[in-house]
Amino acid sequence: MAGFTGTLTAQAMALLTSPASGVNARITAMEANDPTLKGTAVEAFVSQNVSVEIAESAGQAKYPCLLVYCDSVQNLLQEKFRAFSGRLQLVVEVRQTQDSLDQIERNTEMYVDAVCALLGEARGDWGDGASYAGGYQVTYEPVAMGGKNFIQRAKVSFAVELSE
Repeated sequence: MAGFTGTLTAQAMALLTSPASGVNARITAMEANDPTLKGTAVEAFVSQNVSVEIAESAGQAKYPCLLVYCDSVQNLLQEKFRAFSGRLQLVVEVRQTQDSLDQIERNTEMYVDAVCALLGEARGDWGDGASYAGGYQVTYEPVAMGGKNFIQRAKVSFAVELSE
């Protein structure tokens, strides 16, 4: 299973980091349309599920950050005679930090909006038996201590169907 989970995570990472249509290009466009937004380009794109505390204690935390990882795998055996036919739940976790509470939630929402807009355009065939229908779920966590003083995390999770 590590083969296709890693492949799909890498495909999601390629979408997010694309210079022309990735998250940073979308944030630049959003800021041009709304001068009240004060986001910065995403500093780090990480293919790993690591807690804030461990990333910061290891000195690897850079903000804003997008973490991409596979959260769960379901082999539903939807197709006869296939080794795998089911669903993989991928997550894009947004981490954003500021030294004040002013606008932290609004800025986190800006990064989430950029990810969601990108996913909306990524619907369809991802190749090698993988497809994405376009649905996603966003969950926001409360602001906590961390990063520059305060940190907020949001998770955008989405399912990719796979048949191998």
